[in-house]
Amino acid sequence: MKLSVIKLDGKAAGDVELSDAVFGIADIRADLLARTVNWQLAKRRAGTHKVQTRNENSRTGKKMYKQKGTGGARHGSRRAPQFVGGSRAFGPVVRDHGYDLPKKVRALALRHALSSKAKAGELVVVDALTVKEAKTAALRETFGKLGWTKALIIAGPEVDANFGLAARNIPHIDVLPNAGLNVYDILRADKLVLTKAAVEAIEARFSDKEAA
Repeated sequence: MKLSVIKLDGKAAGDVELSDAVFGIADIRADLLARTVNWQLAKRRAGTHKVQTRNENSRTGKKMYKQKGTGGARHGSRRAPQFVGGSRAFGPVVRDHGYDLPKKVRALALRHALSSKAKAGELVVVDALTVKEAKTAALRETFGKLGWTKALIIAGPEVDANFGLAARNIPHIDVLPNAGLNVYDILRADKLVLTKAAVEAIEARFSDKEAA
């Protein structure tokens, strides 16, 4: 498929031929996208939730009252979960919420995410993303003219220093190098902006041979 290339000022800069294997998938599989998003979100969870267990509770362990003759249930410790101030039974502990997802599934999901943006007309290819000065106000005005209000920008192998500094304080604008491309950020952005260098790197990485 062919897509027009623009410059940062909005002027035309020719066309680029996109690989149908990466950007032209017609039947988008929502199940793959959901699996990958859930995998990403599970990996980023801190897993630091914690409650006190019985051996960590500082309440007394002395037997509350004699075993028999009271007419009540038998108890041996104030730390038991049924008492106010006692420990919680089977509460959360520090753990890793991440799990494995096959590499081929992740690669295929990324191709479907890229194709979904191209199919929806939300994919933009720019010639290059460089600015002379790191001026946030000027770059925000440029993005406003282009209609990039909530965008994921993949700037190539490396992000231009001035461009990265100017864009980092603009709300709902994420600027990442090629290595940061991921399904979750693609789907939650209204626009996916790729440089020509990023397109070449993506097509080389997610070719049919590797992602099949």
